Amino acid sequence: MGAKQASEDGDRRIGRRALLVGGTAAAVGSAVLARDELARLWWRAPGVEKPRVEGAVDFRGAQWVAASDANWRRADRPDDYDVDMVIIHVTQGSFDSAVKVFRDPGHGAAAHYIVRKDGHITQMIRELDVAYHAGNRAYNERSVGIEHEGFVDRPEDFTDAMYEASARLTARICARYGIPVDREHIIGHVEVPGTDHTDPGEHWDWDRYMGLVRRARSAPAQV
Repeated sequence: MGAKQASEDGDRRIGRRALLVGGTAAAVGSAVLARDELARLWWRAPGVEKPRVEGAVDFRGAQWVAASDANWRRADRPDDYDVDMVIIHVTQGSFDSAVKVFRDPGHGAAAHYIVRKDGHITQMIRELDVAYHAGNRAYNERSVGIEHEGFVDRPEDFTDAMYEASARLTARICARYGIPVDREHIIGHVEVPGTDHTDPGEHWDWDRYMGLVRRARSAPAQV
């Protein structure tokens, strides 16, 4: 599960860098720079928000349960940040406990999705927004995080239904953003630089999972 990092990655206010964008662009004489900065920062300006449809999900069949807005950052991906990675997590607890902490503004972390043992998928953060799940700001900005109910030392928690549902989800994410289906772009939380987490652990069957993702990726789109 994602480490706390609200103080590092949670400031959604318009900052000094944003206020100085116009001057910086003028100083370097670059209209391209100005356009790029404005594309990244316009949604932070007071009174300006990217349109949202309440309760909308990015994966058909998922249930929407909103995470606390203290645990993610509003964005407009992939326009402002390329999405080129899926990060696999294990909750180290029950599904209900994961939902509870992701809704807690004091937790400071949350993933986009949680997959339950029976294959049910709950989405808590839109894919276009940056979830605080990886413990690494750059990886948060470029990835979609998927939690899986269970414990890393209990292989029985990783059920057939969970593997299959998660693989379909990951396949659709990869299709949506053109992410290669390989272990350089679909990684575990343990593989994120600077993390102290071990999930998904040695009992997560990567060969099986990647095979399921490839099979789902090549199947006709259903979402």
